[in-house]
Amino acid sequence: MSSQTTMQAWQYQSPGPIQSTLKLHASVPKPSPSSLSPDQVLIKTIAAGLNPADFKVQELGLIARAITGFPKTVGMDLTGTVQAVGPNVTTFSVGDTIVGRVNPLKAAGTLAPLVVADTVGIARLPEGLDPVEAAGLPTGALTAYQTIAPHVQVGKGDKVFINGAAGGVGIFSVQVAKLLGCRVTATASTGRGVELVKELGADTVIDYRQTDVVAHLKSKGEEYDLIVDNVGDGPGDLFSSSRTYLGVGKPYVFAGGRMTMRSVFNLITAAVVPTALGGVKGRLVTFVAKDSIEDLEKLLKWKAEGKLRIVVDSTFEFKDAKVAMEHLKAGRVKGKVIVKADPDQ
Repeated sequence: MSSQTTMQAWQYQSPGPIQSTLKLHASVPKPSPSSLSPDQVLIKTIAAGLNPADFKVQELGLIARAITGFPKTVGMDLTGTVQAVGPNVTTFSVGDTIVGRVNPLKAAGTLAPLVVADTVGIARLPEGLDPVEAAGLPTGALTAYQTIAPHVQVGKGDKVFINGAAGGVGIFSVQVAKLLGCRVTATASTGRGVELVKELGADTVIDYRQTDVVAHLKSKGEEYDLIVDNVGDGPGDLFSSSRTYLGVGKPYVFAGGRMTMRSVFNLITAAVVPTALGGVKGRLVTFVAKDSIEDLEKLLKWKAEGKLRIVVDSTFEFKDAKVAMEHLKAGRVKGKVIVKADPDQ
């Protein structure tokens, strides 16, 4: 293929650890206006926001092959400028600046100069917002909103416990819960993590490095209306021990994170043991983020009004995307990791 029909993109050629499988490929077929489906748009990338799913799916081995295609371009979140629209698209025009996400299970991703996206996953970026910063919003903010909003009564002061409040989802979880009028207790790590979560508005912050979280919740004697777990295995018995601190029938929303055999066993066991036999009083809710223009536009409106903050941990150049991904995977991130598009492409 000629250079005019190819582009550089960060791709996985096969499942496996990102250290060995993530590479910058120079001859990836470039999408064109003629390749668009009726409800798709072609976007010139400004920036891509990274999420843990960008490496977690990749490292599932044979399962990864079953649920996605290879070679796979990395990334699901982006901001960019519309270059072309499909024949059914009426809500976007060439030149519009957009923010949104692509399907993480499809082979096409956002760490590329040109991206094809379905209109169901994107929205127009409000004027005045920084498009590089905004690339950190879509999946994290949507996850936060969709794990909280359906389960609380707006403005009623529901008590919400957020496990893992300083990461890419947690930074939005605290803010969304407060914007919906909830009382928020959250966990974070010593130092900057605790300070950040307090800055974001949490009413109470538990330092999980200094405190046994489950023992603390039991001793406090307070029942929560909602628990959102953004961690998974820290602590691994957060749900199975929740009989004393999660109300009857109230949701424990498992939003993702790290999982061990023990934490999986604890979740499943606690979910099936009847309350009468000593099981939990709450109910387990598993979660996958859904594309929703309505939800995305609400979050962008909050951001444009100054009510929602995007916390950027770090920003990388396109050539350093692998370093960015390894930084994210290391697990010490406070906020969002963003990769800027290559200005020369």
